Amino acid sequence: MKNQEEIEKEENNLRNKIQELSSDNKKIFYSRIEKEIKDPDTYAVLNWLFIAGIHHFYLKKWLNGTINIVVFSIGILLLFADNDILFGIGIGMLLSLFIVELIQLFKSQLILQDYNNQVTKKMLSEFQA
Repeated sequence: MKNQEEIEKEENNLRNKIQELSSDNKKIFYSRIEKEIKDPDTYAVLNWLFIAGIHHFYLKKWLNGTINIVVFSIGILLLFADNDILFGIGIGMLLSLFIVELIQLFKSQLILQDYNNQVTKKMLSEFQA
């Protein structure tokens, strides 16, 4: 993952490239990009409230979301096992998932800023082609 400085530098470069567009293209660009840009607060809420990985689907990361839901579901199912070892594995899976998601929650602003930069870069390339 990129650090804050790299992401901000990339964002500034993208803003400069957007400013180079003609006024008509800027209008079209901004009307299209607002539909694709994601809100960091929504991502953070989805991450915190729905530990099962819904926030990955918000960013169209289907594989990450699916893996998250599967791990969460298996962890929950193992909590109801009569076997202490399986119960411990379930707790371990849920605890691991919680730690990973907590780290992502604290990095949500950075994750979303990078995601939005990539969306902007892709859309900008369509205007510069």
